[in-house]
Amino acid sequence: MSETAPDTPPTPVTTPITADLLRGALDLEPTEDGVLPHRLPAWARAQCPDGQLAMAEAQPSGVRLVFRSRATAVELETRPTKRVYTGAPARPDGVYELLVDGHRAGRGSVGGGNTLTIDMTTGTATRSPGPSGTLRFTGLPDRAKHVEIWLPHNETTELIALRTDAPVEPAPDRGRKVWLHHGSSISHGSDAAGPTTTWPALAASLGGAELVNLGMGGSALLDPFTARTMRDTPADLISVKIGINLVNTDAMRLRAFTPAVHGFLDTIRDGHPTAPLLVVSPILCPIHEDTPGPSAPDPAAFAAGRLRFRAMGDPADRASGKLNLGLIRDELSRIVAQRASQDPHLHYLDGRDLYGEPDHAELPLPDGLHPDAATHRRIGERFAALAFAPNGPFRANGAVRSEE
Repeated sequence: MSETAPDTPPTPVTTPITADLLRGALDLEPTEDGVLPHRLPAWARAQCPDGQLAMAEAQPSGVRLVFRSRATAVELETRPTKRVYTGAPARPDGVYELLVDGHRAGRGSVGGGNTLTIDMTTGTATRSPGPSGTLRFTGLPDRAKHVEIWLPHNETTELIALRTDAPVEPAPDRGRKVWLHHGSSISHGSDAAGPTTTWPALAASLGGAELVNLGMGGSALLDPFTARTMRDTPADLISVKIGINLVNTDAMRLRAFTPAVHGFLDTIRDGHPTAPLLVVSPILCPIHEDTPGPSAPDPAAFAAGRLRFRAMGDPADRASGKLNLGLIRDELSRIVAQRASQDPHLHYLDGRDLYGEPDHAELPLPDGLHPDAATHRRIGERFAALAFAPNGPFRANGAVRSEE
């Protein structure tokens, strides 16, 4: 049944941005103009005054506004924080993606905003304030619908105002299982094409799950506060991808690694004793397969305006317990096998089943560490095919309802 458009446009409706309109955020920090989503709670952030972690957890990978409305026009005013790396090419603006009833219906970016200038040679960063901007989506279908606006996975985003041409209400729970995932910058999204095609977001879509993404660039370091956050976060399905950050930061030796993994898993199990828990080892990364960290930007590539990483360790240091990816995979496999005898819901996935040597020959890691957009899609599709398969760890024992 068609409806006659009014002679004058309706008065815009401004809806306060509150926690019941957001998915994937664990905390909302009030700001002078709006709210800032966080993926770690305030108590956890207070336990680690690290600039890299602060930047990563405030980048809203997997965070989306979700609501029901008949609105045909939606405006979102935000203040992004753009990263500028001294001496490196300019980064593209973060991407917002609009989904209507589960289908992509638009995408765009917000210019302006704050600027964070990072000098990777000195490890310093300076911040400059900037104005907010507004993203507008129009031409939405004039019917009640499920609307999602996925925020940029790699750009800190202060939410200032949500304006529509019809009232907004929180979306009802669709009955999907909540998948809680933790990992490194690869899980965070690195160079994915947009927030819905980071590999965890894509896998969640294919598996019919609601994602809470705790993938944090440079910060998958078996931190106790992250384990306690996962313990306390409601979830039906859980995965942890462990390894690459421990190597490329040279943060740990084998003696500390093994009990740290056990402790991390113990803490998660304190809050989720029977949820499917999948331990994922690193994808292939040739520079660190045999060579320990740390990793650092390649000066020659940097001088040419390109960012590429190289391993700075010595393969011979493995004998003294320095970690490389091969050692980590062996130890994770052993730990899971040991624990699984008492924990039938614990599972292991070799990351090379997601991205291995044949994949690297076809789709090499552009900077030596991070997958590009095509590789994110491949990893996400493979993870979904393995984890959400009928006999996979996330489908077993009714972990996800069969109709989804």
